Amino acid sequence: MNTTHRITLLASLIAGALLTSACSDRDPPAPEATAPGETAEHAADTHAHHTMEDTRGEGIGLPRSPAPEDARLYFVSPQDGDTVSSPVKVEFGLEGMAVVPAGEERDHAGHHHILINVEELPAMDYPLPATEQIVHFGGGQTEAELDLPPGTHTLQLLLGDHLHIPHEPPVLSEQITITVE
Repeated sequence: MNTTHRITLLASLIAGALLTSACSDRDPPAPEATAPGETAEHAADTHAHHTMEDTRGEGIGLPRSPAPEDARLYFVSPQDGDTVSSPVKVEFGLEGMAVVPAGEERDHAGHHHILINVEELPAMDYPLPATEQIVHFGGGQTEAELDLPPGTHTLQLLLGDHLHIPHEPPVLSEQITITVE
């Protein structure tokens, strides 16, 4: 991929991230819906950009905000192994960093994203896409209610910076498993 294409791709990704952060005062989409105005095809296209490589086989990543090595992200509730009913009240805990809305650039700060039933982590050097499985909390929320169908579900938290890009190193909770009755 030549320099012109790389710059065009980078500009497109940044514009998409800024557009996403401009909508951060809205409630996050329900887990069964994509972001407002986004189609499943757009989410798939976004994921395709995350896996593009240049002709040398090197990933085309974006700069990542630094995070303290001791930053810790975790679930206050529910806990791993809990049986709950829907809607599921989820509370997020964070130590060593601050929670700020998307779009607010600040050192050692970010906003929450919850990964629902995600088997493979998303690319860590691109803005996180808004999908059914990656729910954004760009307003700086520290709790939410999720409408989940009955069954077993995995949940994991991932902090994103002002542009929805995970930090370096990633601030990621342990994955928990819950059962919804």
